Amino acid sequence: MISGYKAARNRPLTRGQRLSDKALAAVRAPVEHGFAHLKNWRVLGKVRTDQACATALVRALLVLTNREISR
Repeated sequence: MISGYKAARNRPLTRGQRLSDKALAAVRAPVEHGFAHLKNWRVLGKVRTDQACATALVRALLVLTNREISR
């Protein structure tokens, strides 16, 4: 898992760290939005199957959600 940098009061982020955080946020945003849509549809609470099948279902739903958003 890749996490971003965090600034402290006495230690601001460098330009490279800010650019890295921005690039990471751009990659994470579509995935986070997809999960938000799935939660709103309450799909994740109704899944009662094994993890492999649930993973495939969630991936397919995220693809469809992201396609719908990008239209």
